[in-house]
Amino acid sequence: MAEPPERDPFPEFRLDSDAGATFVLESKGKWWHAGFHLTTAIVGPTILTLPYAFRGLGWGLGFLCLTVLGCVTFYSYYLMSKVLEHCEKAGRRHIRFRELAADVLGSGWMFYFVIFIQTAINTGVGIGATLLAGECLKIMYENLSPNGSLKLYEFIAMVTVVMIVLSQLPSFHSLRHINFASLILCLGYTFLMVGACINAGLSKNAPPRDYSLDPSGSSRVFSAFTSISIIAAIFGNGILPEIQATLAPPATGKMVKGLLMCYTVAFLTFYSAAVSGYWVFGNKSKSNILKSLMPDEGPSLAPTIVLGLAVVFVLLQLLAIGLVYSQVAYEIMEKQSADVKQGMFSKRNLIPRLILRSLYVIFCGFMAAMLPFFGDISGVVGAIGFIPLDFIFPMLLYNTTYKPSRSTLTYWINLSIIIVFTGVGIMGSFSSIRKLVLDANKFKLFSSDVVD
Repeated sequence: MAEPPERDPFPEFRLDSDAGATFVLESKGKWWHAGFHLTTAIVGPTILTLPYAFRGLGWGLGFLCLTVLGCVTFYSYYLMSKVLEHCEKAGRRHIRFRELAADVLGSGWMFYFVIFIQTAINTGVGIGATLLAGECLKIMYENLSPNGSLKLYEFIAMVTVVMIVLSQLPSFHSLRHINFASLILCLGYTFLMVGACINAGLSKNAPPRDYSLDPSGSSRVFSAFTSISIIAAIFGNGILPEIQATLAPPATGKMVKGLLMCYTVAFLTFYSAAVSGYWVFGNKSKSNILKSLMPDEGPSLAPTIVLGLAVVFVLLQLLAIGLVYSQVAYEIMEKQSADVKQGMFSKRNLIPRLILRSLYVIFCGFMAAMLPFFGDISGVVGAIGFIPLDFIFPMLLYNTTYKPSRSTLTYWINLSIIIVFTGVGIMGSFSSIRKLVLDANKFKLFSSDVVD
């Protein structure tokens, strides 16, 4: 006889009054829609920082870390998907990371801990995306008007206005077409940049190549952990349960197909961007490879049309990334502010949505303009946010749910990943914050240059 469904420990999330679930996390998607969402969340313009991350690791360790982190995150997301499917079959379909963690791990404080970490991730990515989009506009402007007077913070303000408009798309599922375009865009600008790097490396103006690491042992260690944190941020997403929530139930097997789509794109883009960029610029790689290809002194190292098209592609995808990572924040807002009984587009719900989402986007834009630390922001977000949620929690959730025997390889693999990445997260947090503090001496508030 089949066992009765287990009691749902979060019945309040299933009530008709839960506008966050009904409006923002509506479950209508197909597996390829989840693939689009995952690709936008993982394969973004942050890959342009991979040569910068390699400069703190070198060729051998860089390849090793990129490969290991890729394998671990795929395995991690697969395990989390299995836990979500297990709970769904038991009658408890979780659509939020925080309720999944609190349910499986049996601790109320986990609920609030995950909210805190997800908020840090969403806000950090929102700030980073807005900052990089503003920098892309600035690059285009300076090439068209070298003596122009507009500053970086003014371009960030322009991006913020566009994001305010796009933020009114009501649900995660409504982003599926935008995120498909995002997938095409990331392939487009990656291969444009790879071609530009190869052209630069073979040209007579090719920069001298130096792949040596920092001669100071302590600085080399800190740089390595900062680079690992950046790569972790590039592979991380921290919102897999919310993405799986967009799938029409039952979700069994669908998320794995989406992951395979995402990691196929990631494999093609990550390795090609890292190898080509680091090959050309070595330890002089900047936090945005675009800046390396367009040095402050001397001629551009790639055709203007190629760089211009790549910048446009990056800019457009950044808008999609900003939308994806804002969904958890919007879901939290809407759960508290909206009335599901009056409809998604009723005046009662439209006005609070417009105000709250606009304020959130404005906050991200203000912080991006005030603190232009794109490379450093990636490191801090990776260490504090992505490493716990994407490298540690899924292993805990799987071991707690499925209870593999201590004699099995699965148990020891999961435990090893937990221990190793707990240490990496602690060291990465320290080294990333240390670099952030050191870089604070190099700039002034609302600087017109992004600090590397």
